[in-house]
Amino acid sequence: MTIYIFGFLIGFVAGLRSMTPLAAVSIGAFIGHLKVDKSAVAFLAESPAPYILSALALVELVFDKLPVTPSRKAIGPFLARIVTGGLSGAALGAAGDALLGCAFVAAAGAAFGTLVGGSARASLAAGFRKDFPAALIEDAFAIGGAAMLVALA
Repeated sequence: MTIYIFGFLIGFVAGLRSMTPLAAVSIGAFIGHLKVDKSAVAFLAESPAPYILSALALVELVFDKLPVTPSRKAIGPFLARIVTGGLSGAALGAAGDALLGCAFVAAAGAAFGTLVGGSARASLAAGFRKDFPAALIEDAFAIGGAAMLVALA
């Protein structure tokens, strides 16, 4: 049961930052902490996946702060978060023969995280009277949450 909770939570993190949890699970798989070999997500453990995904996560952290960045609730970004959340959940579930189940709950977590995260960031931004500090708090939550979930899985 715990793996499904972790799956939902890694998906929730994907709702905040789509690439951060995918980079985290790829690093975890690459160093051998997450056992994804012989699964549909084994490619996450192979070089250069963790390097590419980490670079994309860093680009996303910068791009998120730009005024031209589309809303996370627009169809493209929303679907991307569901896909990356599902892949991240699959990686967490692969070792426990729960790949598909974790992928599904993580996709649901990503949808939930997209909506809740957007509302929370808007509330924080209103409190700060600017978006940048709220975005940094969201970044810290996403990075810390993804790292913690991978470490505990």
